[in-house]
Amino acid sequence: MARIVFMGTPPFAVPSLERMAAEHDVVAVYSQPPRPSGRGMKVRASAVHARAEELSLHVETPERLDDAAVAGLRALAADFFIVVAYGLILPEDVLSLPKKGAINGHASLLPRWRGAAPIHRAIAAGDSMTGTTAMLMAKALDSGPILCDRQTPIHTDDTTASLHDRLAALTADVLAEAVADFDHLTPVPQNEAEVTWAEKISPAEAEIDFAMPADEIERRIRAFAPFPGAWFAAAQDDGSQQRIKVLAASITGGDDPQSRGGSAAGAVLGVGAGGGPLIATGHGRLELTRVQPQGKPVMDGAAFLNGNRLPPQISPSEPN
Repeated sequence: MARIVFMGTPPFAVPSLERMAAEHDVVAVYSQPPRPSGRGMKVRASAVHARAEELSLHVETPERLDDAAVAGLRALAADFFIVVAYGLILPEDVLSLPKKGAINGHASLLPRWRGAAPIHRAIAAGDSMTGTTAMLMAKALDSGPILCDRQTPIHTDDTTASLHDRLAALTADVLAEAVADFDHLTPVPQNEAEVTWAEKISPAEAEIDFAMPADEIERRIRAFAPFPGAWFAAAQDDGSQQRIKVLAASITGGDDPQSRGGSAAGAVLGVGAGGGPLIATGHGRLELTRVQPQGKPVMDGAAFLNGNRLPPQISPSEPN
């Protein structure tokens, strides 16, 4: 049984914390400090913080890893630091503290998709396979040598939400393997020529460009569901714009410009087979099957059309 300091913050890290606590001696849990969130912006502990308290584990929430925090970590005399989406950069003097190593669980098959949004980027790019990697941590982001990894296919109906949950469980598995077999594993350096970067998704990037092919738009809708949510702006009769999130869509008419009947990309063609709005794209047509109008709950496309009207043409939003 190893002495573990666990570092993590969001729900993605919770299965890994639970696995470490079940199999090893978790001497402390480090997480981001409680912050305002949700409706009402109440101050809430992170998902990892809350679960650690339920497990009766000691929790620390430093704003930064200053000299006092480093001294506290040193005193814990851990065999391993296990890090999953912690949110603070670990400097080299911290990485050198554990007796055996600092291990990070990352939601991609490194070196593909280093960075903040590997799940979103893998779906949006049309990857057929992804996975999770346990690596020894190094100074540069997600650059350390690989200890072991696990693969999982990306299904054609996967969203970031569904793939997130599958990879969270897989990350717990791969980290458990890395700790249990650490003395027998040979770290493998990453091939820097194969690195791709998963930059954070901005709300502006999530705006739907209907000039793209329908299949690419559909992937991006799944990649950005539920957050930040793919969206478009629909002009209203009073001249304002209503922002509408699209959480699911289906491709109709194939990848052929003729399937949109000569209409310009962004034209509202009517009602699709499922009752939702049918939109012309750069190649093919797209039916919006699950949407969320601004300030309203999520609804299917047919319910949306029962109480809302789209303009004949959806154009890019006006910059603020």
